[in-house]
Amino acid sequence: MTDAARPATHADSNSTLSYEQAGVNYELIDPLKVAAQRAAAATAVNLAAHGFSEIAASRGESAYVVDVGPFYLASIVECLGSKALVADEMKALTGRSYYAAIAQDTIAMAINDLITVGATPLVVQAYWAAGGSDWFGDAQRAQALVQGWKAACDTCGVAWGGGETPALAGIVEGGRIDLAASCTGIVNPKSRLSVGDRLGAGDAIVLLASSGIHANGLSLARKLVERLPQGYLTEVAPGLSYGEALLAPTVLYSPVTEALYRAGITPRYCANITGHGWRKLLRHPATLTYRIQKIPAVPPVLAFMQQHARQDDHEAYGTLNMGAGFALFVAADEAQRCVEIARSQGVDALVAGRVEAGPKRLIVEPLRIEYGDDALQLR
Repeated sequence: MTDAARPATHADSNSTLSYEQAGVNYELIDPLKVAAQRAAAATAVNLAAHGFSEIAASRGESAYVVDVGPFYLASIVECLGSKALVADEMKALTGRSYYAAIAQDTIAMAINDLITVGATPLVVQAYWAAGGSDWFGDAQRAQALVQGWKAACDTCGVAWGGGETPALAGIVEGGRIDLAASCTGIVNPKSRLSVGDRLGAGDAIVLLASSGIHANGLSLARKLVERLPQGYLTEVAPGLSYGEALLAPTVLYSPVTEALYRAGITPRYCANITGHGWRKLLRHPATLTYRIQKIPAVPPVLAFMQQHARQDDHEAYGTLNMGAGFALFVAADEAQRCVEIARSQGVDALVAGRVEAGPKRLIVEPLRIEYGDDALQLR
């Protein structure tokens, strides 16, 4: 019997499984991020030699922005994480390759961060580091990765500039691959910049729907397999296995943000809801209260994970996207139009709440949960 199909013990099934127990402890990771940001900020003076300057408010945001004169340049690098491991396990169980979807996930991790600052994505670079040259010998898998990568680039209207494909035996485990993408974009005109300087009380919060787990929380998702009687083949809905549901590709949100620009709407702020779940709504450093009055439908795979991990709402919404993959903070009179534009691009959305004056906190009224200022420390 494979690990993926090994039944769980009764004790395992009745205890709470947290993200930290799955091997991800943000209390250890986040201090390094903060230290790195502070060291990196000291290097901004090096831009002056080229006649450029940084947008200081982009420090600590999802993408870094540089003023190059007539427009801004934004850049980001992101890795996929461990979602490829699920694709590998499902290939062994079903014979199918899921790497076209995995390619979209990887690009989405970068592009969905880049667009938070108002940038139009221009160029994507690939980093595919395998545990050995033999990984690339599986023609079906390799071609699926290439084709999926190109398709995602076409969806977002970006050029695939190039990449790196090292074979890192001894660093990456044999038979595995570490996927990452970097992306460069342009903020033009400069008025499209969205770093929260105009964010304030009275603004509306519009949530764009997710397609499932996206590419965050996979450590928890993989750990949870140990509790499931049929492993990845356990059904989360009729005809839909846990593994297949996990591998639904991440939504690419740049078609929505580009459509908003064409409609004359510039968000006051944006947040890509990835690691830290809904706590990402607290990302901006301003002292404001974010009140959520409506919540989106939870994708079956995330409801399934919450149930079998025995997580309460506070833990689940503080870890997973729970149906909301991206947040737009916009002027109240533009909120409903944002929903209509998102839906025209095939992405469901809803006006979920508002920004209020008050202490820094997130209140999710329908669930009676709250996250305070100390729930997210990224600066």
